[in-house]
Formats: sequence, structure tokens, C-alpha cells
Amino acid sequence: MQGMKRDYKPRSRGVSSLHAHLVLTTKYSYNVITLPMLEKLKEIIKELCGKWQCEYIEGNGESNHFHLVFRFFPQTDLAQFIGNIKSISSRKMNQEFSEHLAKTYYPKTSRRTGRKTARVFWNESYSIDSVGVTKLDILIQYVQNQPKELLERVTLGMLD
Repeated sequence: MQGMKRDYKPRSRGVSSLHAHLVLTTKYSYNVITLPMLEKLKEIIKELCGKWQCEYIEGNGESNHFHLVFRFFPQTDLAQFIGNIKSISSRKMNQEFSEHLAKTYYPKTSRRTGRKTARVFWNESYSIDSVGVTKLDILIQYVQNQPKELLERVTLGMLD
């Protein structure tokens, strides 16, 4: 990865080489992400990147957050893209891992109807930073090497 060179992607009116690092944290920063959940998140987010014409470069995380390194075009509405990632991945996590998440999060109650709705998985806030090519290889290594100890403990149910 050393010496990564700038790779411009053409579009209809120009070329670009835009990369970003997105960090999403779980609601209340609770340690709820297990190894199977992390793998499912990678799958979901990789698929969403494709739908948004973004390039999934690397994704990884720990028990309370997820890192995504991706490439995007200037036309990408990043706020909408991030909102879409959060809402769809939250819904799919609730569908597939509802029993596990029910131990930590209560169902949300709709203000309008008073009915129970899906649990909130992600914190409302997020962090996004632009990344230059010279630092991209270092960032990719950082994301790949996220510590697994706490994640494994949550997966095995050994966390207090």
C-alpha cells in the first residue's frame, strides 16, 4: 500500500479523487456489536455504497462503533448517504439480531401512534473526515487493525 497514487475517476463534467472516513457509534456508545453483527454491517454497508455509486474501500469496527473508508463523487449528498446507511443498517440489525439488541435497547415508542417501533441502533451523531491519498494507506491499515478483544467479549456475552 506504500506510495498509493492518486486515481481520478471520470464523470460527465470532470474528474475527482474524493475519499472519506466515516465513524458511526452505537446509541449511548453501548457495547452491542458482536462479530456476526460486524460481518453483517460490512455486507449491508458495502451493498449501500454500491447503490449510492460510492466505492467501499474498508470497513471494520469494535463493539460500539463502525469505521467506513469510502470513495465518493462530488455529486454525492453525504448527509443523505449517511442517513441512508444509518437507517437501513439499523433496521436490518434490528430484524436479524433483535433478541440480542433487546437485552440492551428498549423499543422506541412512536409519538404519533403510540405503538412500539424498532429500536434505535446508531447514535444520532457521526464523524466524517476527508482523506488525502497520502494518508489513505495509513487510514486503511488503522481500520483493518481495530482491536478485537472487546468485540470478542461482547460476542461471547462475557461483558459485565
